[in-house]
This record gives sequence, C-alpha cells and structure tokens, in this order.
Amino acid sequence: MDWQSLARDTLLGNSLEDWVLAALAFALTFTILPLLRRSLRARARRYAGGEQAGAVGLIAHLIERTSRLVVWTVALFAAERILTWPHRIDHLFDVLIALGIWFQIGLWLMAAVRFGLTRRSATGHDPGLAGSLNIVMFVARLIIWGVVLLLALGNLGVNITALVAGLGVGGIAIALAVQTILGDLFASLSIALDKPFLVGDLLRVDDCEGTVEQIGIKSTRLRSVTGEEIILSNTDLLKSRVRNLGRMQRRRGLFQLALAFDTPPDQLDRVPQLVADAVAKLPDARFEHCLLKEIGESALKFEVLFFIGHQQASDLTVALDALNRQILRSFAAAGIAFAYPTRTIEVRPPAAAATLPAGG
Repeated sequence: MDWQSLARDTLLGNSLEDWVLAALAFALTFTILPLLRRSLRARARRYAGGEQAGAVGLIAHLIERTSRLVVWTVALFAAERILTWPHRIDHLFDVLIALGIWFQIGLWLMAAVRFGLTRRSATGHDPGLAGSLNIVMFVARLIIWGVVLLLALGNLGVNITALVAGLGVGGIAIALAVQTILGDLFASLSIALDKPFLVGDLLRVDDCEGTVEQIGIKSTRLRSVTGEEIILSNTDLLKSRVRNLGRMQRRRGLFQLALAFDTPPDQLDRVPQLVADAVAKLPDARFEHCLLKEIGESALKFEVLFFIGHQQASDLTVALDALNRQILRSFAAAGIAFAYPTRTIEVRPPAAAATLPAGG
C-alpha cells in the first residue's frame, strides 16, 4: 500500500491527510499561543513604566488572566475546521468552543473591572475604594457572569426570552425569601458608593464605638476601644445615627476651672492670659476663650474652650493632660488658688431650760 492510497483511506469520514493537517493545526496553535502569550507579557512588563502604563498594564493583566482552557479551545477550533464530522459531533464541538470563548470573555471582563478599581484606588483618585473593593467586585461578578451566561445560551440557540421571564418570576420568590440578606447586600452597596465611612475610621454608633476593620457584604466589623470585635448588620448600621469621628478635622476641648472666692481681682484678670499661654504650647491647638461663667456657691467658675487638630482618638486626652499640667504650674507661680467645696456650719449653744415658778 503506497502513501497516496493510504492518504485516501478514511477514518470517521476524514482522510489520513485531513487528520494529519488537523493534528498539525492543533499542535501549532497549542504551541504558538503560549509563546505569543509569553512574548506579549514580557513586552507589556517592559513598557509598563511609560506614559501609557495604564493601557499596557491592562493588556498585561488580561494576558495573565487568559486561561489555558481558551488555548485548548482555539487549538480545537483550528483542528475542527479541517475535519468533517457528523452533525451531532460537530454540534458538540460548537458548544464546547462557544462555552470556552464566553468563559474567557467573562474572565477578561472581571480582570478589567478589578484592574480599573485597583488602579483607581492605588493612584489616590478614590482612596476609599479599597475598603469596599470586595463589595463592588461581588456585584460586578454577579452582573458580568449573569450577562455572559445569557449571551452564551443565546449564542447556542437557546430561547433566552422565556428563560429571562422565568428567572424574573423565580427571582421575586427568592427575593421575598431572602429579603434580609438582600437588604444587607444593597446596604453594603450603598456604603460602597456613598462612602459614609471607610476602613480605619473611628465610628460611634449608639452606645458602640470602634475603628472600622472590614466592610463586608452582609456586615461591618468594628474593633472597639476596649479590644473586642463589634459586628453590625449593614442594614441596621445605615438606619442608625453614625458619628464618624475619624473625619473630624479638629476636636473641641471644653472644661471648667474653679477658683477660690478670695482670689484678688488683679489675679482673676490674669487667668485668661495664663490659660491662653498654656494652650499655645500645645501642637496644632487654637485657644477660643476663657470666661468667668458663673459665681458658684463655693467657687468662681471659668469656662475654657479650645480646639486641637485631630489625627487619633487619643489626641484630645493627651492634649488635656498636657494642658492641665501647664495650668497647674502657671497658677502656682502666679499664686492663684483653686477652690474646693466648703460649707460653713454655725453651731449655736442650746437654749437655757425654762424654770418653773415656785409652788407651781
């Protein structure tokens, strides 16, 4: 048997020559595509620091997210086009190829969304996005894969109109059954978009106070000032009055000084200036006023108000400690005495007992 007659023999409706060409197409495609992928990845990394680092970085990221399944799919497509198959087998190959291509499209879309969000957060355009990245990616994952699945089914000839209608009715039933979970999900999305607080902010919610450690899909976790973890539902959190202490530009210090009643008037006039000098020694502090607010029962009461720049929760406490120590030193040097609660009790001798008349 010569090669020409052997080449004319058929196997599953294809000649040996067709099988050889299909095998070569598969092998070349399966070899060239990984090499091309590696070359593009190296070239993208080389130019990642240029003016178009964003576009080049995106291309490199998409190349990284190219699945091996797609390489098999493209190689299979190249080989399958050469051969002739029965209708059922040919349809099976079409289904596998279509699913592989749509799967890769979904991976690329997810990679592009994550690359854009991460880059926006890293470059400082939206620093609060880092804390809510998981929430945004979860919603994007649901939307992208849902659309990809519908498009893939439509590409395979499935009537997606009836499927979408059925999913709509089923979705209503599911939404009613898990409305609490969906409420938390939409609340987390609202937090991610509106950004009332970010990871690292100090929050006060009702009687709870702590630093935000994680903003999840269902709940937000705080680390309280006493060390324990506080878990709050996102829905309940948005319904509460949240005080974001982490975004305070300045914190207010307000307290009273009680001086003795016998303090001379000239020393009372020096009190505001002494307090102002003490506040001026604090870093990033602004003196507001020191006023004789009240003449109390046992003291002359001055009200002191100042503001200090806020960076940490303990800034005001540390500032008050330093300010009180400086006021004590200044008042002691000036001879100004603080008052302490006193009360004068007058003790009278008992009245003399009345004497009865004689013979009474």
